[in-house]
This record gives sequence, C-alpha cells and structure tokens, in this order.
Amino acid sequence: MSIVEQLVNHVVDTPYAAIPEEAVGRAKWRLIDTLGCMIAGANGAGCAGAVDLVRAWGGAAQSAVYTHGLKAPAHNAAMVNSLMARSFDFEPVEAEGETKSSPAHISGTTVPTAVTVAEWQGASGKDLLAALILGDDLTARLAMATGFDFSLGWDNTGTVNCFGATAIACRLLGLGREQTRHAFGIALNQVAGSMDGVWDKAMTFKLSMALAARSGIFSAELAARGFTGTNDPFLGRNGYFKLYCRDHDTSGLVKDLGRRFYADRVIKPHSACRATHPSIDAALKIVAAHDLRCDQVSEIAVIVPPWIIDGFTGQPFAPAQAETAQIEGAFSLRFTVATALLKKSVKPAHFTDACLRDPALTALIKRIKLVPLDAGRKVAAEVRITMSGGRVLTAETEFPRGDVVRTPLSDVEMRSKFRDNVDYAQTVPKERAEQALARLEALETVADLRDITRLFG
Repeated sequence: MSIVEQLVNHVVDTPYAAIPEEAVGRAKWRLIDTLGCMIAGANGAGCAGAVDLVRAWGGAAQSAVYTHGLKAPAHNAAMVNSLMARSFDFEPVEAEGETKSSPAHISGTTVPTAVTVAEWQGASGKDLLAALILGDDLTARLAMATGFDFSLGWDNTGTVNCFGATAIACRLLGLGREQTRHAFGIALNQVAGSMDGVWDKAMTFKLSMALAARSGIFSAELAARGFTGTNDPFLGRNGYFKLYCRDHDTSGLVKDLGRRFYADRVIKPHSACRATHPSIDAALKIVAAHDLRCDQVSEIAVIVPPWIIDGFTGQPFAPAQAETAQIEGAFSLRFTVATALLKKSVKPAHFTDACLRDPALTALIKRIKLVPLDAGRKVAAEVRITMSGGRVLTAETEFPRGDVVRTPLSDVEMRSKFRDNVDYAQTVPKERAEQALARLEALETVADLRDITRLFG
C-alpha cells in the first residue's frame, strides 16, 4: 500500500475508540488554548477588515465567526477564526516527531477548521476530537518530514496546514477514501505563503494560516461533489515534497501510524514568537528574584544564539505604523524582554498602542544589546542586567517553558491563560466563558458542538 493510501485510510477509518486517552487529553488543551487565542485576537490587526469582507460576501449561514455575531459559509468563517487565533502569536506551536520537533503553527489552522465544520455539521465532541487529532497528526508528520527551514522563504503555516485542514474537513463531512485523496490533490494546488510577512511585520504573517483553513474546507467540499485531484499529492512527480522541500525525509511519514498521534507540542506562556521565549523566561527569573528598578538599569545584555540575532526577532524594534505596531512587538526580542522586565509578563494586554509606546519601555529597549551565545554553551538564552551602581543581575534558560514533555504548563496555568484571554477581549461574558471551559474539558461527552459554540457569540 502506498504512503498516500495509508495516510488517507488513517484519516478516514481510524475510530475515536482507537485514539489513546493521552492524545485526547492533549487535544482538548490545544482546543481550549486556541479558542482562547481566537477570543483575544478577535479584534487584532486586520481582523475587522476580514470580518467586514466576509459579511459583505454573505452566503449560507453555516458557522459562526466567533464573538462577531456573524454566521457565514464554513470556509469563510474558518478563515476569519484562524486569522483571529494567530493575531497575538499566542496559539500552540512546534510540530513533534519521534525524537525531535520542528517549527510549526498547526493548531491555529486545525482548531478553527475543526470547530467551524463541527458546528456546521452538528458534530459531537468525539467526532470533533477524532477529526482534530487525525488532522494534527497528519500535519505534524508532514511538517517533520519537510525539513523546514526559515531560509526556504515560504511559510509552512500555508503548506502543511492546508493538508491538515483538508483532512479535518473530509473527516467531519464523512468523505470516503477516494474523495479524501482527491481533496488532498485539490489542496496541493492551493498551498502557499511567504515568510516576508514576518520579516516585514505585515498583517499577511497570519494570512497563510487562515487561507489554509479556508482552502481545506473548500477542497473537501469540491471533492465531495466529484472534482478530482492529483493521484499522489505528497510524493507524486510534482507533489508537495518535490515542489516545496529541499532536505526532506519521508521515512517517518507512516511510522507508528495509528499508534502514535503527533501535534503541536507547545502551549505558549507568552504572546510572542517562540524564538523570544528563552530570553523572556530568563528576564522573568530576574524580576522574580529581585526588586528590579527599571529606571536604574544601565545595560541589558540578551545573550542568544547567532541565528536569533540574525533572524526576524533580532531586528530593531521601530514600529512605524500604529496598525502594525503589535506585530512588530510580538516578533521583537528587544520589545518582549523589556516588557517582561517592566510588566512581569508578556500578554496581549501589553500590545496596546499605549504600552507599545510607553516611554519607560522605550528607555529600556534602548539599553538592550544582543550578544551572540558562545559556541558550545548548553543554554537557550541568558539575560544579564547591569544596574547603574554596577551591580549585575543574571539568569539563564536551558529550555523555554510550555513544552508538553520537557517544561509543561500545569492545567491551572492553561486555564488561567484561557481566562486571561477572555478578560482581555471583553467580548464574551465571564459566566459563559466558564460554562464553555467546563464543557470543553469534558468534550467527549458533548452531543452537539453547537451547545458550546453559542456560548462564544
């Protein structure tokens, strides 16, 4: 049996009962976390325009655009919901494999796709969980096989995510094996995305993920109506791996298929690019251990690997436009470290225009210098603060918090993050959010997802 046949069969035929309890538990937290990020990001940069556009398009009222009081065709609703989830770069990240992980943002596409189609179909919690877990597993396997590198220039939130969204939509729409294979072939013709959205701090940094959600549903719907796709969208003569990959390794694509279920492995504690998290963690260790007077800081050395300094988070923090200042901050090592020192956390509430242009924050940023980490040092980052009197405060991070295996957040911390996101947005009443949280934690007992969706408005 070919690899594409095995992957298709996995998506179509795997019953909920065959999925391990641990995979179900992790999926519920990814779902809760991403929904919280959707609520927090509902009015993020560019979202209002996308909501207005979908409203103007009209069409069948299939699924909710969360918190906006709008029902739209499922593919358009999923697109906007995904856009919202990505707004503060706070959603789960990092595809896992058997022995290592790879940069990825899977959940920001797969969760909005899953909840949007599940609402439309009136799916049960078990149906939703099975679709999400299988879609995440496929996406993570593709991401790990890709050999993704930022230097490739394209953004994998718009490539592998598109296949994951397609798998979820096919599963929830009840497509058979042949239709699902065709849907993947249709999706192949829509994968895309440029990393320049991140480098340029443009709103398009979150568009690839959102378009992947839209394309996945579109691909499944088209295949359900008899439209055909390429025979092997993954390993065909001009399939995904031929077109998009340079140092790919497909040997693990179907290894332990149906026995191990992969996904994003990080629940973020900070609303910023994961590359900034080791430095944020080190900064927070300093403020936890010392009564830091930021007005008495003379210099801040942020010591990180050279690739961080040369990458997009190492760029100077210089927000030119109010509408993209938040994006500048989320992808800035200098801004996020300064915010951690000044505010003692890095959350969506710290990306308002007032916070981004706070004179005290600006003064701290000016005192930050980025220093290359010495080769061979077994730490992810160090922050070294020199006070005006000469005293030096220092802390380092061996591995950033939030990794489900190595440095997991507790259930209490993940619930707190969800509640903080709801409080920040002020769009969902607290009581309804608590009802939704309780039902999501017991999602396998929910008969119809619409009982949860209506709580989010």
